[in-house]
Amino acid sequence: MAHIPVLLDEVMTAIRPRAGGLYVDGTLGGGGYARAVLAVEGARLVGIDRDPAAADVAAQLRRLYPDTFAFQQGAFSLMEQIVELSGSDGVDGVMLDLGVSSMQIDEADRGFSFQKDGPLDMRMARSGPSAADAVNHLDGDELAAIFKVYGEERHARRAARAIVEDRAETPFESTLQLAGMLARVIGGKPGRIHPATRVFQALRIYVNDELGELVRALDAAERILKPAGVLAVVTFHSLEDRIVKTFLRSRAGLTGQGSRHAPEVHTGPAPSFSLLTRKAIEPSEAEIAANPRARSSRLRAAVRSTHPAWPADDDGLPGVPPYSRLLECVR
Repeated sequence: MAHIPVLLDEVMTAIRPRAGGLYVDGTLGGGGYARAVLAVEGARLVGIDRDPAAADVAAQLRRLYPDTFAFQQGAFSLMEQIVELSGSDGVDGVMLDLGVSSMQIDEADRGFSFQKDGPLDMRMARSGPSAADAVNHLDGDELAAIFKVYGEERHARRAARAIVEDRAETPFESTLQLAGMLARVIGGKPGRIHPATRVFQALRIYVNDELGELVRALDAAERILKPAGVLAVVTFHSLEDRIVKTFLRSRAGLTGQGSRHAPEVHTGPAPSFSLLTRKAIEPSEAEIAANPRARSSRLRAAVRSTHPAWPADDDGLPGVPPYSRLLECVR
């Protein structure tokens, strides 16, 4: 399937690219947002992506925009260092399009899809431990926690127990091998989502340390944005959206509940952002009809204030084994 950027018009309305402005696309992917920014004469953009496949898109953009586009392969949590290396003292906009891309899902050998047979991989950077390493080395309690927290899977413990039992005879190596076992153990009704959906989501998030990366990237964006610069983040599931919503509301000073009898009092740092919209922006019915993968997308955006950045947040999530645990298992 061809790459179709989600909520493109809404992201561009939030970012407002202009001549002379410098923008960061932390998830270059197929280059949809980048092309829209670079189409504005004089707008400059730094693209970042940890997936080596994005290098081909970056090469095309460099040929089209040799003076206004630069690319760095790596994690978007490193955007502060990348921008510093470019010699800039700040940027006017940061865009993040989270989750797995259409290109990654459609390539069977990447191992993201439970509908295509391929190696049980799921690594966005194509390096480090894979999903197969996780299911074959982590213990049952750790797997159950990952499935429950990252996948919101009701049958997390049942799935983890079955994995531990099956791998004792035959290690898991392929996507259809795991998906078939989950279909047998979890079951499902016709018309509902595939029984493997939430477990595959959880493994992908864990193997790529996606939520930890997101927290670190939000902190980095706060530090590199100039006053009046815009942070725009597109999420695709509730865990991502919850993190972005909490971050932006807290930075905008909106965490206190308050009431008409006892107004909220802010005792923390001065707000570093102001929200562009109180609620997340959702795709239109027309966009969903044209691109079904847009259905669960949500855009949250905020404008950087003149106040200093807040201290960095803790990127750990309670109840799940840290990513370092997986690294230890495969050393």
